[in-house]
Amino acid sequence: MTFRHLLAGAFAIGVSMSLAGPGTAKTGWTPAELAARTVERRAVEAVIWGMPSVNYDLMLQEMLTKTKGKVNQIVYWSRLPDWKNQTLTPNPDSIYLMPFIDTKDVGPVVLEIPPAEGGSITGSIDDAWQAALEDVGPAGVDKGKGGKYLILPPGYKDKAPDGYIALPSNTYQSYALLRSILKSGSAADVAKAVEYGKRVKLYPLSEASNPPPTEFVDAIDVVFDATIPYDIDFYKSLDRMVQYEPWLERDKAMIDMLKSIGIEKGKPFAPDAGTQTALKAAAQEAHAYLDMRYEQLFGATYYDSAHWAVPATPAVIEGMSTQFAKPGDYPTEGRGVAYSMGFFSAKHLGAGQFYLMTFRDAGGKQFDGAKTYRLTVPAKAPVSQYWSATAYNRATHALIRDQKWSSRSSQNTDIQKNADGSVDVFFGPKAPNGKESNWVPTSAKGKFEVLFRLYGPEKPLFDKTWVLPDIEKTK
Repeated sequence: MTFRHLLAGAFAIGVSMSLAGPGTAKTGWTPAELAARTVERRAVEAVIWGMPSVNYDLMLQEMLTKTKGKVNQIVYWSRLPDWKNQTLTPNPDSIYLMPFIDTKDVGPVVLEIPPAEGGSITGSIDDAWQAALEDVGPAGVDKGKGGKYLILPPGYKDKAPDGYIALPSNTYQSYALLRSILKSGSAADVAKAVEYGKRVKLYPLSEASNPPPTEFVDAIDVVFDATIPYDIDFYKSLDRMVQYEPWLERDKAMIDMLKSIGIEKGKPFAPDAGTQTALKAAAQEAHAYLDMRYEQLFGATYYDSAHWAVPATPAVIEGMSTQFAKPGDYPTEGRGVAYSMGFFSAKHLGAGQFYLMTFRDAGGKQFDGAKTYRLTVPAKAPVSQYWSATAYNRATHALIRDQKWSSRSSQNTDIQKNADGSVDVFFGPKAPNGKESNWVPTSAKGKFEVLFRLYGPEKPLFDKTWVLPDIEKTK
């Protein structure tokens, strides 16, 4: 599809309108203007709608190109991730393992989660649209006993063998986000978490009688950059997904919409220079719109007394866990916002983990990386595992580049506690005197945001008898 073809089509429409006689609407736009406006507005909607699948594809492409891994292998980080993990709002306080699954050629694939003995996995399996298939580990279906999760390809009709947890998927591609939980941040406990995580197995069901060794690909020393590109690369990624995956019934209205910008199943995506210019402008407009909607999320704060909010709307959380089963509700805009700043969805958010996020201080101003702030985490945090506070680049939603670490956690063995059991966490370009172990570095060149994680969340969080206060500017 070229810009010239679009203009020709629009010209034909314009001619037919001019011959229609009295009563024909006069828009005041030329056929060329109408063609350009069609491309741009539909390309904006394509970004918003396609965000979760592009988000997935970007991670897959990094796995294939940067780590030289392959599908049906597991990317993992052999130490706690640093800023080189440029996925969206990743967790730098657990060992990440990410199986990338593809059933198109090999059929059903088995993901084996080990029993929670000597370690623990918190994780979820998602389809290529990042809608949850199921949670795994102690907060998942296997309840910590371990289990064989069987990911089935679209349209699979055979009965799953006994002993497997069958997960029908609407897409050939899927992935799991697995966190091997630390007992503490000590080097020994990190090594144990890595060793436990590598007990996970991944193999085709067809080889279940004699499974081949699972391939683990280490990403620790590569810049694994899956930040969202708001340019022509976004549409190239979206085209890959359209070409590879079946159309879902809920998304068929997008078929013609995408054709009008040159993305059509079975045809190459080859926009000419004029169309590329229009697509880039549309991607940037979509970025601005999603960022505006992102800021609006924080109007619905979790506490009346602080700026913290859950970084996704209730409709998105429900939809991503139910394959959008609710009639009359398909929150694609909210979904686009959520996956412009994060990845993965849990089947049951709040069972294994919970998230609170903010980008404003107690005075309502956005965090400035050149200034210093303090978060006082009250004593007796309602978690059975750990809490953590992580700073991200406000512009990219990735870890701030070139920093020695990105977070502070209750697992840090050197973190200082106050006399009442609370913990002060500082954010800024320099550590306050004597507080480096409680400090999260920021870049003086930009804004940042903070995500507070609670793993193994407990009742006082949900009934709000334990309250996380605002982050306060100190200087």
